[in-house]
Amino acid sequence: MTPVDGLPGSDVLLARMMAFHPKIIDLTLDRVWRLLAALDHPERALPPVIHIAGTNGKGSTQAMIRAGLEGAGHRVHAYTSPHLARFHERIRLAGDLISEPALSALLDECMQANEGGAITYFEITTVAALLAFARTPADFTLLEVGLGGRLDATNVVDAPALSIITPVSIDHQQYLGDTLAEIAGEKAGILKRGVPCVVGPQIEVALEVIEARAARVGAPLLVHGQHWHVWAERGRLIFQDEGGLMDLPLPNLPGPHQIQNAGAAIAALRHLGMDEDAVEAAVTRAYWPARMQRLRNGPLTAAAPGVELWLDGGHNPAAGIAIAETLAALPERPTYLICGMLNTKDIAGFLRPLAGLALKLHAVSIPGEAATLPADVTADAARAQGIEAMTADSVAQALDRIVAADPRARVLICGSLYLAGAVLRENG
Repeated sequence: MTPVDGLPGSDVLLARMMAFHPKIIDLTLDRVWRLLAALDHPERALPPVIHIAGTNGKGSTQAMIRAGLEGAGHRVHAYTSPHLARFHERIRLAGDLISEPALSALLDECMQANEGGAITYFEITTVAALLAFARTPADFTLLEVGLGGRLDATNVVDAPALSIITPVSIDHQQYLGDTLAEIAGEKAGILKRGVPCVVGPQIEVALEVIEARAARVGAPLLVHGQHWHVWAERGRLIFQDEGGLMDLPLPNLPGPHQIQNAGAAIAALRHLGMDEDAVEAAVTRAYWPARMQRLRNGPLTAAAPGVELWLDGGHNPAAGIAIAETLAALPERPTYLICGMLNTKDIAGFLRPLAGLALKLHAVSIPGEAATLPADVTADAARAQGIEAMTADSVAQALDRIVAADPRARVLICGSLYLAGAVLRENG
């Protein structure tokens, strides 16, 4: 990448940052606090923060909150991870993706302040985002937790305006614990004294953990099923809380699970004092790639003009259920999967809900990912769930085979955000 103002391009700097710590993930806040102190604590100078944790739905909920706030005329910072095609997607400054010059300068500044100390890639890049947010005027800051919550690098703001915990399910057990209660405890680590928290739909054991933590720290809760309700009725979204009932369009993000995500976003916006126009903007204007995204343009779609092509990055059992519900709600059409996953994920749990919906699965390895599950292992796992499966060398090859056999098929590319990112880059 071309240097900017004498600095290496962001890709070069990001590659260097990968070598600052021997582990990709090492959950502790000590290194983050050290670097924030060296940079004069930018986390203390942020516009009002909305901090979002959970297993599934964090990104979609954030996207809807951002759409609502922007619909009300507010300038909004947003931080999310991982990125799909380019790192710049992680940092949105007052509505716009961070520019290459700004990103390169921030990364270089953080590297200089770090002085060669051990720090993970996610930690130092999160600090760079906080530094950017502190220096750019805005009305709100949306921070999406990377992993867990309690020890996540985003969990450094003493008094957010609001916290949100989306549905908690089993994922990342090697870091967060083997049980749902343990994982919920890590997510609930974002709760702060006196800071309200919107809680999305939860399995009972997870809710019990969240409520217990909230009681200990003194965090007021706004809980789905208690303080707010949301459901679909006759092609509309109905939301109800103590402020009354709202009759709204369905979310433009597809899938029945987006009703719940929209509910959490609406509850947040209502707590922040946004009006009905802002709430309607949240459900009608939000865009979030690789979450049951319909691909309509690009080389892949051009190569399969009669195919209905979808892309989703969900990768755990709860995501498998959400995808299955979305597919089941679509008009009937022969459905094929192109699937690639990481070797840290519960592939059986992900594929099990899809077994009755897919005619065949084409397994691929995720290009450029050392932790990819080999395609043949993915194919074997699919067969174990009762799905006919074969391997392919690439997504393009798998799509060609599907088109040759069934040119009017519905095809879902799924299994990993890293695969989704590779597809979006390939599809231009």
